[in-house]
Amino acid sequence: MLLYNSATRKREEFIPHVEGKVSMYTCGPTVYHFAHIGNLRTYMMEDVLEKYLRYAGYDVTRVMNITDVGHLSSDADEGEDKMLKGARREKKTVMEIAKFYTDAFFADCEKLNIKTPDIVQPATGCINEYIAMIETLLEKGYAYEAGGNIYFDTSKLEKYYIFNDFKEEDLDVGVREGVEADGNKRNKADFVLWFTKSKFDDQELKWESPWGIGYPGWHIECSGISLKYLGEYLDIHCGGIDNAFPHHTNEIAQSEACIGHDWCKYWFHVLHLNTNSGKMSKSKGEFLTVSLLEEKGYDPMVYRFFCLQSHYRKSLVFSWENMDNAVVAYNKLIARIAALNPHSGEAVDTEAYETLRTGFVKAMDNDMNTSLGITALYDVLKAKTNDATKLALIENYDTVLSLSLLDRAAALRQKEEEKKAAEAKALADAAAADPFVAEILAAIEARKAAKKERNFAEADRIRDELAAKGVTLIDTAQGTTYKID
Repeated sequence: MLLYNSATRKREEFIPHVEGKVSMYTCGPTVYHFAHIGNLRTYMMEDVLEKYLRYAGYDVTRVMNITDVGHLSSDADEGEDKMLKGARREKKTVMEIAKFYTDAFFADCEKLNIKTPDIVQPATGCINEYIAMIETLLEKGYAYEAGGNIYFDTSKLEKYYIFNDFKEEDLDVGVREGVEADGNKRNKADFVLWFTKSKFDDQELKWESPWGIGYPGWHIECSGISLKYLGEYLDIHCGGIDNAFPHHTNEIAQSEACIGHDWCKYWFHVLHLNTNSGKMSKSKGEFLTVSLLEEKGYDPMVYRFFCLQSHYRKSLVFSWENMDNAVVAYNKLIARIAALNPHSGEAVDTEAYETLRTGFVKAMDNDMNTSLGITALYDVLKAKTNDATKLALIENYDTVLSLSLLDRAAALRQKEEEKKAAEAKALADAAAADPFVAEILAAIEARKAAKKERNFAEADRIRDELAAKGVTLIDTAQGTTYKID
């Protein structure tokens, strides 16, 4: 299995620290507002990665944080706390905001078949772990106190910028209007580990610490939670590409300074979902949610299908036209699966099964290529094998793709059966009320039986006999209907 490692900028064979076991950490949401569909693309691709690792036989433990404190509106550790901003917007407490939007986030995940991680930890639940970690960093000389806050000293590192070899001045985060630069920092790249001096006097969430009453910085949260639950050696760390700098860069700096050795082997970053005007973000007002998709009549599974048709390391452009195209493609796929017979009584052809499954595995082993994974799904539908084998493979692939393929196909099949039953009842009622209609229906059934026995002469005779009585037969893909001239 090959995975692209953002830290080394190349595809590498995936080899976990402990054979057969995978420790996986994914950055969770800051729960001050609804997640937009760009955020959810990242969680969806992380979900596919986790499910494929399990599919490949690994014992996976996945941890995700919930940021309910400390995430400032500027990645330069400046500006307003996003949670406080949300509380002010809705005139609620920070904890009320956190509870509401955490529940909303997981409701969206459920609609998109995103599995809940094994461990979900709100940041407010690990304050002691952050304090202990900061104390260690101070003892080792990697942190300093200035202006009442505790900062990480990036000048003590041999290499700070991990994901790209930028110069420090190229990565300096600009100070926006209304945001004051932090004059306590020794170096521009230094970042806050603990705040005791905040310009927001009404900051709700504060805790006792050796440095005074305050609250943690955003970056220390993920390191503290990961080290608590997954130990000092992490296999995979996931997140959106916008988290690579500074968040993940700072995580690496503080984690490795604290534990004294390499921390995470593989970094998995998902690229942005863009609109025609650029990157989707809450601040720009392009706030597309799963609920909005549903209001416009789109099945959330169509959005998942849309995302899986593109590679996670490619930016994806969202438009309503692209969604409409995805609707057509997804519905056609479901219709083709619904046409397979789930009650054929046939045995699965094991040789064909394994040959076809190899194509899916090859696609997914190639840096999680979900686009080729879906191509492998179509290869199954085109294959010259029986329906039982095809349905078994579709079920197997969908443990990873999670597109609800068999459920949607069964629902479509039932809908079509109910439609046919309703039509049959309507015809039966009409026949009961009109002997001539009964005669026509009996003739249609006789013609159908003749055609099945390949007695086309008899079928033609019946058609002609009805025509002589002023009845025209109309053959369609759904069956034969008629009109009386």
